[in-house]
Amino acid sequence: MFLAHRPTPHEIECFLDASRALPLSYAPAGLAHAGATGFRVDEQVVRVGVGDAAFSRAMTALAEWRHFELGWVELFPRRAAVAGGTVVAVAIRHFGFWSLNGCRVLYETGDGATGWGFAYGTLTNHAECGEEMFEIGLDPATGDVTYRIRAVSRPRAVLARVGHPLTRMLQARFRRDSARAVRLAVEARR
Repeated sequence: MFLAHRPTPHEIECFLDASRALPLSYAPAGLAHAGATGFRVDEQVVRVGVGDAAFSRAMTALAEWRHFELGWVELFPRRAAVAGGTVVAVAIRHFGFWSLNGCRVLYETGDGATGWGFAYGTLTNHAECGEEMFEIGLDPATGDVTYRIRAVSRPRAVLARVGHPLTRMLQARFRRDSARAVRLAVEARR
């Protein structure tokens, strides 16, 4: 859903209500693990801290969706449950307009001891088609804490297809800004 204005709380709530009944825009779930023909795979791993305390803070930041606190990207509801079936709306401000994009949390990853994360998939009202995985990892040998984002996607909406180079730029910006948000969340809780 593309808008010429920032979505109002009422518009967001209506969008979320409508999104809950929608299917994924692709099949089968699990693209973030395996990839698929016709989809682009993007992955970034960034060190966000060191040690057990940083690992714990990073996992909390991920569970609280702090990686979406970017100013130009917002998540609704703000502190949605990270549980399979949870539907969220991602609001994005780009190039003078806004978009609302529906996603559903699909699964969690990791054992919690050395890593944890989750993936969500795009619904049929999302400008893109695909899956995104967000993970926090702890390297037991070095103590390094990492944030990993892996996206498997292709444009779905006409504007996303026509503006594909700009879409790719926004996706790269999201990966960079998202990693920075996790790093700041880890540092702020010291």
